[in-house]
Amino acid sequence: MKPFARQDLWPLEEYHRRRPAFRAEVIAHKRRRTAHLGEHVTLLFEDATTIRYQIQEMLRIERTFDPRGIQDELDAYNPLIPDGCNFKATMLIEYADPVERADRLKQLKGIERMTWVRVQGHREVFAIADEDLVRENDEKTSSVHFLRFELDADMRSALKGGAALAMGIRHPAYTLTRETVAPDLRSALVADLD
Repeated sequence: MKPFARQDLWPLEEYHRRRPAFRAEVIAHKRRRTAHLGEHVTLLFEDATTIRYQIQEMLRIERTFDPRGIQDELDAYNPLIPDGCNFKATMLIEYADPVERADRLKQLKGIERMTWVRVQGHREVFAIADEDLVRENDEKTSSVHFLRFELDADMRSALKGGAALAMGIRHPAYTLTRETVAPDLRSALVADLD
């Protein structure tokens, strides 16, 4: 998937007309690209469609018309598009109660780097997290992280050949293994690979 350029985006007026149908399409698309790892962690695996939506929404919300502002959004979000050798995901850590959330974010420091995917017959691949900026401090982690899972050629070939895909988290305060992901998610992720 190639990064977006300014000419790939809809102008704000056109996006306003297209938005209801595109939004519905993206919501359904995201459902197929989402993994719930327990009750409190969700991974949304990004691709060109999810990132296009994010860019268009940011431009709409901020009413950005100028080329420099548009390029800033492209520069911020294009790195989240997988390049054929990896999966990229937004990790959301969700606790409804704000007091519990604050407490758990202290306990879950480092969870983003302890999240993994595993192609059947291969080792676990742990996430490379938050390459754009640091999202944790000495006291707590953030509730949002951006993850990249790099897959070697053998792993990609195995997935294309039908190998199962597992994922999980190996953190002392949150450990979970999902031995197989949903067929829709697996198919979507395999389609992201070269």
